[in-house]
Amino acid sequence: MSSALPLGSVRPTRYVFDRAPMLVYWEMTRACPLACRHCRAEAVLRRGDRELTTAEGERLLDQVVAFGRPLPHLVLTGGDPLQRPDLFHLAREATARGIGVSLAPSATEQLTPGVIAEARQAGVASMSLSLDGSTAGRHDTFRGVPGTFAATMRAADLIRAAGIALQVNTLVTDETVDDLPATFELLRGLGIVRWSLFFLIGVGRGAVLREVTPIRSERLFAWLLDLEPVSSFAIKTTEATHYRRVAATRMRRAGMSRDAIERTPVGRGFGVRDGNGIVFVGHDGVVHPSGFLPIPCGDVRSATLVDTYRTHPLFVALRDARSFDGKCGACPYALICGGSRARAYARTGDPLASDPLCPYVPSNRVAAWERLA
Repeated sequence: MSSALPLGSVRPTRYVFDRAPMLVYWEMTRACPLACRHCRAEAVLRRGDRELTTAEGERLLDQVVAFGRPLPHLVLTGGDPLQRPDLFHLAREATARGIGVSLAPSATEQLTPGVIAEARQAGVASMSLSLDGSTAGRHDTFRGVPGTFAATMRAADLIRAAGIALQVNTLVTDETVDDLPATFELLRGLGIVRWSLFFLIGVGRGAVLREVTPIRSERLFAWLLDLEPVSSFAIKTTEATHYRRVAATRMRRAGMSRDAIERTPVGRGFGVRDGNGIVFVGHDGVVHPSGFLPIPCGDVRSATLVDTYRTHPLFVALRDARSFDGKCGACPYALICGGSRARAYARTGDPLASDPLCPYVPSNRVAAWERLA
């Protein structure tokens, strides 16, 4: 493995989440009534018998608390978590333990005003909806069920009316990228707090779709940065961490200090990537570095989430940018970016390989981010 990153002899701790993740994703079930073309979970119509029980879910919440304060934030996802009848019981139990809770439901007829009100009463702080096109034809094609676009728009209005913060997730592929400007205009009227662009990882059903090219990703980043001054909501990328390099470079050239850059929405995400600030618990209790990096590292039924996250060799390697190979291992932006470990694994079978979506070629003439004032 490459060790060319100029970090010095002492292991860096800035942007390294050794003690605890920022986010714990719990795939409560794989059951979902939709048939999305890019589904990571390869969701099914009915719940499986390997799901964590209610009691096991409560023990998982205790394991999250064992990380210590500040506690990680818990994202309840799936499949569709609304398929579990104990969803709001577990959300209340999490809230009672001091754990912040977000919910990622599917936009179906089950997402009613009463369900959204119950989510708020259970302590759900935010919810996310997926919108993969600016029109019903585009979105419903990806979701596999006619009427999903209309259901999503209705749900967005209901969530906003209930006073719950709303994030919208949009898939980025070569098929959706040209529609992103129209999607942005649509979102401006929805009162959302964050737009998260999920860059395709070829896992699950998404393996048959095509990613954008590296150069197209850089052009897209420049456009997203141009949107910042006119956007009423934060914009972030998922599995496209090299956005941070582009953003940091532009802000640095504009005269911003490192401290000022770190206080921006982009800067607050520095270092967060698969296994570093993120951990994923599957419906069956198996622990992965993220939902897009499906390498089993433990099981909450037989080992604690804390021990798996802190000590499993893969998690340890994912948190040490000096363990990365190729360009990512030599990159001066490795600490703030680190590349998509999930994409590296999906393309090469090695989670420590370089992210093939990033076109940046490191140069010795470029100062390391850690050396910037």
